[in-house]
Amino acid sequence: MTVRAGLKACTTSGRDLGACATRPVVVQAFRPAVIALALLLFRPSIALAQAPTPSERVTFDEAIRRAVEKNPTVVAAATGILRAEGLIRQARAATRLQVGGNVTTTTLNTGVDFQGSVVTPQNQVTASLTADMPIVAAAAWARKAQAEDTKTVSQLALADTRRQIAFATADAYLTIIASRRVVESTTRSRDVAKVHFDFATELEQKGSGSRLNALRAQQQYSIDDGLVEVARLSLYRAQEALGVLIVSDGPVDAVDEPAFDLPPDTTGSLTAFRTDLKLFAGQEQAAEHVFRDSSKDWWPTLDAIFQPSTTYPSQFFLPANSWRLLLQANVPIFDSGQRAGTKLLRQADVEERRATLSGGVTRANSEVRAAREAIASGERSLASARASADQAQQVVQITNVSFRAGAATNIEVIDAERTARDADFLVAQAEDNLRRARLDLLTALGRFPG
Repeated sequence: MTVRAGLKACTTSGRDLGACATRPVVVQAFRPAVIALALLLFRPSIALAQAPTPSERVTFDEAIRRAVEKNPTVVAAATGILRAEGLIRQARAATRLQVGGNVTTTTLNTGVDFQGSVVTPQNQVTASLTADMPIVAAAAWARKAQAEDTKTVSQLALADTRRQIAFATADAYLTIIASRRVVESTTRSRDVAKVHFDFATELEQKGSGSRLNALRAQQQYSIDDGLVEVARLSLYRAQEALGVLIVSDGPVDAVDEPAFDLPPDTTGSLTAFRTDLKLFAGQEQAAEHVFRDSSKDWWPTLDAIFQPSTTYPSQFFLPANSWRLLLQANVPIFDSGQRAGTKLLRQADVEERRATLSGGVTRANSEVRAAREAIASGERSLASARASADQAQQVVQITNVSFRAGAATNIEVIDAERTARDADFLVAQAEDNLRRARLDLLTALGRFPG
């Protein structure tokens, strides 16, 4: 005997940026806590409170669009591009003209005179400009190119974040569909149990039935009624999760069921489609670029410096206005291994990025194979579950007719109802598994979101 309970599940690996949602799952055996809750919730004359009504309903495509546009995680990832733009400007500025001004006032305790002429005035103001233009700056040029690589990586990271948020939104959306299916199944089972309980009570009142049969029917109705509340809570939590993902102030309900049309089998590289693999490849290329530029740290630098200045009042031996032009070279000779250590760190970063990309490709290929097998298995399981559910409903109908005719016992009716309820649960689970397998395959192929 099986019943449906709520299991809180979160996305993993490439699905780690989404909100957690409550998925309906099948667990073996009745849990005492669930039965006790059902018995406590049962009140024949009091209607149980309904869960809050969702504030809005959205289609699947609309939910994905709103999530990738408004989710705070995506907005935060977009700031990485702005940060990279700042790094590019800083690196570019280091290779261009730099102009600075300086004003100095000098006051001596006494001026210096010689034969009636002022050699050094007591108060003097000197103003100068310094224009510095790098002529040879290989390391600065390399940092500029590296900053542009950082922007590219930030753009790839944003795309992958959008994929993760889209997957989390799709996961929550599918959870709503599956949870609603469970609510419908448990409600139908409860209604059938109520009809049986009413009939058993009627027989008891007429004297042709027993109190034991009525209590058994009432217990089954109580259990089903409690399971309806559990399923409704699971549905409400999934609606709240979807609301958080699309930035809505309240629970959001699902309108349609996505088709998830699968692309034809392709043999192309997954790196061309999957955003996470593109990100890993971009990080590897950026790290290799930095490593290749390590030799430029040893290149000499050459700067042209132009400094005009003016002094008032002028000194006796110096003109009031003057300028000078300097060519300043800096040649690294010995740094006690500092640059060599930096190169080793860069090499280690390259190896790490390369290993990450290799592992990502291996994992992606495995995900594709597993998703295809899950779809094939899910289709077979769904066909079997639907056949079993149809057969179970027929058994319920026949058993009820037989019970009313006196050819079946109360226990047989209850067992038939339980089996039908469990069969409906299995159908809901099989449908949910198949939808998720299709979504997993599209994600593994890099085709979701489209």
